Order: sequence, then C-alpha cells, then structure tokens
Amino acid sequence: MPTPAQRARARRLIAALGRRYPDARCELHAGAPHELLIATILSAQATDAGVNKATPALFGKFRAPADYAASTPEAIGECVKTVNFWRTKSRSIHAAMTTIVERFGGEVPRTMEGLLTLRGVARKTANVVLGECFGVAEGIVVDTHVARLAGRFGLSRATDPARIERDLMALVDRTEWTVLPHLLIWHGRRACKARGGSCATDPLCRRYGTCSAAAAKDAPKKKQPRKKRKLTTARASRDSASRLGAGSVRRTGSSRSSPSRKRG
Repeated sequence: MPTPAQRARARRLIAALGRRYPDARCELHAGAPHELLIATILSAQATDAGVNKATPALFGKFRAPADYAASTPEAIGECVKTVNFWRTKSRSIHAAMTTIVERFGGEVPRTMEGLLTLRGVARKTANVVLGECFGVAEGIVVDTHVARLAGRFGLSRATDPARIERDLMALVDRTEWTVLPHLLIWHGRRACKARGGSCATDPLCRRYGTCSAAAAKDAPKKKQPRKKRKLTTARASRDSASRLGAGSVRRTGSSRSSPSRKRG
C-alpha cells in the first residue's frame, strides 16, 4: 500500500497536470457509446488522429449497433483500411456489435463484466467506455503513455498494464480515476514523449520525473572548436632544422640526377 507521503505527492502531481492541461479529455471523436467503443477498438496500436480520420465514413454508413450486426466484417473494413490491423479490428467490431444486439438489446453494457464479454474489448477499452459514456470509475485506463509516465513519475514500478492499473488505483482517489489517464496522456503526447521529448526543460518532468535527468544526460553536446597548440621554442627549432635538412637532400638529389655535359 502507498504511504501518505506518496499519496500526497500524487495529488500534487495531478493538481499540477490539471493546471497545465485544463481541457484534457478523450481525443477520440464519437457521438454515442457504441461509437466510442468502436473507436477505442480501432485505436489499439494506432494513433487517435488516424482513427479520427477513418471513423466519420464508418459512422456515417453504420448508424446503430444493429447496422453493424446486419453487415459483414468486409463491408466494415472498407471504411477503416487506413487503420493498422483493420481486418482483425473489423471482425472484432462486427462480433462486438452482434453480441450487443443479441445479448444486450442493442445497448452498450454499462458494467465491466458485460463489456468484457465483447470481442476486442479488454480492461483498457472497457474503462474508456465506462468513464467517458457512463461516468463509472471502475478502473484506470492504462495505455502506452500512461504506462510510460507512471514509471517516469514514480507512480508505479510495474511494467504490466494490469499491475500498473492496480498501483494507480491504490495511489489516487477514485474521483481521479477517469481524469488521471487523460492528464498523463496529454503530457505524454505533448512533452514527455518516448523519444525526442522536452523532459530536460519541462517543469513537471524536472520536478516529478526521472526522465529530465536522463534526457539531459542523453542530449547531444555541442562540439567545442579545437584549439591550435602553440609550438615550443625547442620544437620549432627542430621542425625548422628538419625542413632545412629535407631541402638540402632534395637539392643534392637533383644535382646528382642532372645529365652530365659532353666535352667536345
């Protein structure tokens, strides 16, 4: 269990992130619970920006879960070909919407247990839908950004998403479970990036993270111009003598190789 000092530090970090990113929110575009569910399935190993480019055509063609269930994975896939692993995700979307129609009366389940029965849905996706659509804080979303920043900010030493989620749930108040991942994701995308971030100069990273020191250490150092070494008097004399000697040898060699004059 975390100590009171660790919990207090986490509250200060969340407050600082909240001041930096007051508009932090889910960046997937969706107008209904089933659309957010689909967008989150598509976002696995893909960017939110890429998903947002593909979903308008998909959501325009299929309006309700029943429309997806009545269609085919191939027809769904035609709208999302730009998204990574679109064939597998199209099959998951079709199967999930079919289950929603057949078992849940066409409504997205409002419980973790119900959501986890859907194909393509694990805890991360379920937490997104529960928190964003229904205001239910059942757990904490752990994606690559949350996992990375949880380690850098000392919120968890684990690398497994399930263990990271448990650590965060024990560390922060339940009222912060939905907003915390948004704050970490926004900071991870804008400053504390996996590569090429601004950790070395970012105030939050410098105060709370271990990433600032690592970034400063790995930053390329400016090359200093090489200074010309001054020759000592003794060395200058030796070099001068050497050059004179080389000149004498060249002159001597040239005189020996010159053709002799014939005497008449």
